Amino acid sequence: MKNVFGLVLVAGLGLAGTAVYMVRGQFETQAVMLSQYEQALQAATPTVEVYAVNRRISYGESITPSDVQLIRYAEPFLPEGVFRTEEELFPEGPDVPRVALRPMELNEPLLVVKVTEPGGDVGITQRLTPGLRAFAIGVDATSGVSGFLRPGDRVDVYWTGTVEEGGQEARQVTQLIESGLRLVAIDQSTDDTAMDIDIASNVTVEVTPQQVANLAQAQASGSLSLSLVGQTDDTVASAIEVDQKALLGLEDAPAPAPAPVVMAPEPPPPPPRICTVRTRKGAEVFETPVDCPAG
Repeated sequence: MKNVFGLVLVAGLGLAGTAVYMVRGQFETQAVMLSQYEQALQAATPTVEVYAVNRRISYGESITPSDVQLIRYAEPFLPEGVFRTEEELFPEGPDVPRVALRPMELNEPLLVVKVTEPGGDVGITQRLTPGLRAFAIGVDATSGVSGFLRPGDRVDVYWTGTVEEGGQEARQVTQLIESGLRLVAIDQSTDDTAMDIDIASNVTVEVTPQQVANLAQAQASGSLSLSLVGQTDDTVASAIEVDQKALLGLEDAPAPAPAPVVMAPEPPPPPPRICTVRTRKGAEVFETPVDCPAG
């Protein structure tokens, strides 16, 4: 009996060893196949090393060498503006960081458009298009679209004021004066990812120098209201002007008819002159008509 038990034990150990050997061989075969697959994939799609963030970065955070790492990225799909060397990312040294202009997730490649220049901040000058200027417009809950404005949105600007046209009665009008202006800041914030909705007291738009003059004059002579443009709306608003009569569908009153001209009556002819000569005879006086002297 003991011999049979020993034989069974030896057979079991042999089978277990064989199974381990076979499983180990299978794993090794799979590892070799996986390595070959990765090599083939890399040969088919070449990759390059680029710098990416190694943690979640929020808007306005400084980016230092400890916040980045090298990752491999498919070269045919490489986005424009990546950083491939530390010298490109920190040209002034590791002590002069860049600042994030938008949030970034773990392993997201760093791009030029996502960060400031070395030592820069997230001020409004970073967002202005070359050649354009920043102009602030005072708003409230009504004129500022109830706080739904964000940096990067586009707005139409309407002016409401009184217009005096030579000799005519002054009228109040509302007119579209600028279309599709881009917002670069709300109050003192340029963060276009903020989720809190607050009523702004002013917004800053990106405009040309001529538009600066137009808006300054409009703001000084009346009130401005903003209308939010849809994100995918590429239409250009046409000239719009509305006054009270057009709003209510009123027509101008007809001009009064001219008063009739009354001719003055001709004066009556003067009565004829009668000249007489008086003659006394006793107690009686007689008048005798005679020709009147000339003149």
